[in-house]
Amino acid sequence: MSEPFRQMLRALPDFPERLPDFDPDSAPADPAELFRLWLDEALAAGVPQPNACSLATADGQGRPSSRMLILKDIDADGWHFATSRESRKGQELAANPHAALNFFWQQQGRQVRVAGDVVELSAEASAADWQARPGADGSENENTDWQLYAIRPREIEFWQARHDRRHIRHRYAPR
Repeated sequence: MSEPFRQMLRALPDFPERLPDFDPDSAPADPAELFRLWLDEALAAGVPQPNACSLATADGQGRPSSRMLILKDIDADGWHFATSRESRKGQELAANPHAALNFFWQQQGRQVRVAGDVVELSAEASAADWQARPGADGSENENTDWQLYAIRPREIEFWQARHDRRHIRHRYAPR
């Protein structure tokens, strides 16, 4: 790496002057409840598209890939997202049904990481998700390859940046 480039990267600002406080001792017992609270706070702070996250998957040989997508829901089935079964991520999930999500809200110095096993949700749930997509024209999903998935968390970590670099990590291990 060239030294000027390295120096430029090191000099980039990281987090805003004011960061929210986070006391893990006062966090709710349910990680989904804490996520909803942090999402509400991100929305109130003007974070654009705080439901966007990186989804990391791996193929059958363990070679990773990641991409951005939108969280669809959180319920007893897990943390929902959707894709075509024929897409790269759909094929990777068929070969290796484990994944991780990462939400990053730079304006608040926060991220949330969710990792676990992935399950396919029902055909009815997938069809309903297809119909509810923004801009959907109301037509049936002719390919029937649209699939709603859920990550069933093995681990959820909430991370709060601090300017003194003593970042706060709060980890849930539901299963």
